[in-house]
Amino acid sequence: MKNTTNLLLFFLLITCSAFAQDFRFGKVSKEEVSQKKCPIDSSANAAYLYKSRRSYINYTENKGFHLITEIFERIKIYDADGFDHATQIISLYKSDSRSDSESYSGLKAYTYNLVGGKLEEIKLKNDGIFEEEVSKYRDHVKITMPNISVGSVIDIKYRVESPFLSNVDDFVLQTDIPIMNLEASFKSPEYFNYKINARGYLPISPNLETGNEKITFASKAQYGNSYGAYSGTGTTSRSDVDFRTNKYSFNLKDIPALRDEPYVGNIDNYRSTVKFELSYTQFPQSTVTNYSTTWEDVVKTIYKNDSFGSELNKSGYYDDHIDQLLESATNDLEKIALIFGYVRNHMSWNGYYGKLTDNGVKRAYKERSGNVAEINLMLTSMMRYAGLESYPVLVSTRSNGIPLFPTIDGYNYVIASVKSDNGFVLLDATSKFSTPNVLPTRTLNWEGRVIRNDGSSTTVNLYPSIKAKNTVSAMVTLDEQGSINGSIRTVFSNHNALKYREKYIGSEQESFIQSKENTYGGMEIEEFNVANDLDFSKPVMETYSFTKESQAEVIGDKIYFSPLFFMRDLENPFKLEKREFPIDFGYPSGSKYMINVVIPEGYEVESIPEPVAFSLPDNLGTFKFKITEGANSSVQLMMESDINSSLIPANYYKSIKTFFQEMVDKENEKVVLKKV
Repeated sequence: MKNTTNLLLFFLLITCSAFAQDFRFGKVSKEEVSQKKCPIDSSANAAYLYKSRRSYINYTENKGFHLITEIFERIKIYDADGFDHATQIISLYKSDSRSDSESYSGLKAYTYNLVGGKLEEIKLKNDGIFEEEVSKYRDHVKITMPNISVGSVIDIKYRVESPFLSNVDDFVLQTDIPIMNLEASFKSPEYFNYKINARGYLPISPNLETGNEKITFASKAQYGNSYGAYSGTGTTSRSDVDFRTNKYSFNLKDIPALRDEPYVGNIDNYRSTVKFELSYTQFPQSTVTNYSTTWEDVVKTIYKNDSFGSELNKSGYYDDHIDQLLESATNDLEKIALIFGYVRNHMSWNGYYGKLTDNGVKRAYKERSGNVAEINLMLTSMMRYAGLESYPVLVSTRSNGIPLFPTIDGYNYVIASVKSDNGFVLLDATSKFSTPNVLPTRTLNWEGRVIRNDGSSTTVNLYPSIKAKNTVSAMVTLDEQGSINGSIRTVFSNHNALKYREKYIGSEQESFIQSKENTYGGMEIEEFNVANDLDFSKPVMETYSFTKESQAEVIGDKIYFSPLFFMRDLENPFKLEKREFPIDFGYPSGSKYMINVVIPEGYEVESIPEPVAFSLPDNLGTFKFKITEGANSSVQLMMESDINSSLIPANYYKSIKTFFQEMVDKENEKVVLKKV
C-alpha cells in the first residue's frame, strides 16, 4: 500500500511539473483550459499563465543594428468580464520617413476550448487582424481572437523589428490581471550602454550575463576595364568583428494584479516596470556620444535639437503683430495676459503631444495650427520678444508617467513659463480655456523642468497652489409628496471653471442640459443660463430652476429628507482597507453649499442633524456641516469641504478614507418633519 501511494505521488508530481513548465507555443493542456479560478487571485477574470518577452539588438549588413522584440503570451479567460483580454494590440512607432518605422512579422495565435471533453484549437485568421493608423507617429495592429468563451486559453506570438535603438519599450512586469509565470530579457552589444530604471513595488533583481558574439562583414572588390567601367568580376573578402554582449533577464512567478483605484492619477506610475534607456554609445575608434546620463545631458540634448532651441530664436514671423498688440500694455502682467490670449486664440492645437516641433513655429503660425511644442515654444519666444524672462518647461503628462530618473523619453510635452517676483507663471496655450497658472489637467504631473537660455535647468512644481472652488446657492421648496422645486446658482473658479468650460463651450446647450438632467435622474431643468463662459478673467456662473420628484420619504405623518437632496454623495470613493499609492486629487479644491429649504405648510421640524466640524491631519482638509431652523418654516444648510493639497502621501490613506466616509454619512443624515 505504501509503495502504491508513493508511486501515485510520483506520477502526480510529474504531471503537475509538466503542467506548470511546458510553455511552448501551441502546447496548451486540458488542465489549463479546465482551470476554473486563478490560483493566486480567485477574483481575477483573466490571467497570464505565461508571459514572455525577448528583446535584443541584432546586426544585418543591409540594415545595420536593429532592435528585435519577440513576444509570446498565454492568457486564460475565467469569466465573461475577461473577454476584453482576448483583444490584443501591437503598437508600432513610425517617423516621418517611412523607411524608419517599426514592423511586425510572424504573428500566430490560437484559441483553445474544451468541446465534448476534447481540446479544440481555433486559428486566428486574417479577418481577426485589423491594422489602423492612430496618428502619423503610431500604428496599431488590433488582434481579436476567435471563438472566445468562459474557460478559453489563448496562445499568441509575434515579432517586432525597430530601427529606434534609443526607444526600447518599457518591460511591464505587472498588469491589471495576475501573471503566473514571466520571463523577459534584454541583450545589447557593448557599443550601446543602457541605464536600467525600475519602478513599482515588486522586488526586481535582474540576472546579468555577459557573452561574446561576432559580426561578419563582406566586401567585394571589382576590376575595371580600360574605359573605367567595371567588368562585374572580382573577389569577395570577409572580416569578423568580435564584441561583448550584456544580457539582463527577469524570471518572476505569481505576480499579483495591479488594479486602478480612485484618485491615482496614472496607475502606471506605480506599476512594476523596467526601463532600458540609452545612456551613451561608443563604437570602435570613436568618441562617446552621451544621450541621457544626467539631467544636464538630457536638457542639452533636447535644447540643442534644431526642433527645439533654434525655434525659440525665431521672431520675424510675428513681431509686427506683437508690437501692435502690446501698444496698450502698461505692465508685465498685462503683457503676459495679452500675448497668452493672442496665441491661445490665434493657434489651434492639432492634438499631437511632443517636446519637439514637427513643421516649425513659422509654418505653424502661418497655418494657425501646430503641435504642443510649436504652440508653446512660439509662446515662449513671443514673451521673450516682449522683454519678459520666459523659459520653456519640459513636462511629462499624467498619461506618460513621472520621470524619476534622467530621461529624454520621459518628457513628452512642453509648456511656457515667465519668471515673476512670486516664482514662475505657467502657461499652456494649447487649451482654449486655460489661463495663467491654470494648466490643463493632463499637465498636472509632479514637476516640470525649466530650461534656461544657457541649457541649464531647474524644476518647478506643476501642481497649482490656488484652490479650485464650487460655490452652490439653492432655494428649494419641499411639498407633502416629497417632490421639490427651486433654483440653483453655482459658481466655478480656477480649475473647476476650466473643466466646466471644456464641457460646456462648443456643445449644444439642449444636449448639455439633457445630460445634466440624466445625471440627476430625470430632473427637469428650466431657465438655464451660463455667465462668464467666455470671460476667462471671471469665474463661470451657472443658474437654473428645477423640479424633481421623490426627494423625501413620506412615512405616516412624518417626512424625512437630506437638505442636499440629489446633490449629496451616496458612497465613499475609497473602499480598500489599505493603499500603497498616493492620493492624487490633481489640484486643491473646495466646495461650499448654502441651501434654504422651505418645508410644507402644516409641518414643523421635529429633529435636525447635529452640527460637526472635523479635519484631516496636518491641515490637509476640513469639513464643516451645520443645519439651522430658519424663519418662515424653513431649514438652512451650510456645508463646506476643502482638500488643501494636490497630492497626499499613502500613509494618510486611513485618515482620508475615514474623512470621506464621515462626510458621506453626514450628507445623508435626515431632517425629520412632523405634521402639526
